[in-house]
Amino acid sequence: MSNPFASPAPASGGLDLKSHLGALLIVEPLSIEEGVQTVHGPATAVRATVHVVDGPNANDVHEDVLIFPKVLVGQLRTRINQRVLGRLGQGLARPGQSAPWILQEAEAADIAAGTEYLNRLQSGQFAAPAQQQQQAPAGTPPF
Repeated sequence: MSNPFASPAPASGGLDLKSHLGALLIVEPLSIEEGVQTVHGPATAVRATVHVVDGPNANDVHEDVLIFPKVLVGQLRTRINQRVLGRLGQGLARPGQSAPWILQEAEAADIAAGTEYLNRLQSGQFAAPAQQQQQAPAGTPPF
């Protein structure tokens, strides 16, 4: 008899953006979360599943993470229930501020790698999501 139930997902500790700088990501925005309480007061975040396509953490899957950096939120907020492919990078810093986290436009080779990743994912080549890292939510302020 086959098991009709899914196993509980591992608790999400978040996504450490610094460890994924330059990596190709597939981000699946699930919802916009307004008024999330942070140490800096209420903030807007995107709740998402993030797949790491390449880089040192390739094949990691981070489920149900909150993404706080404002530019990333702006890039993802109109893409709810879609798949967004891009390289995680940083823009230019304004005086006295940190460089903003951004998703850079995917190039042809990135699109091919992202498509290959999705094909492997859909064919079940990943037996289970990679062990999620226990970290603070993505871009937890002060990022």
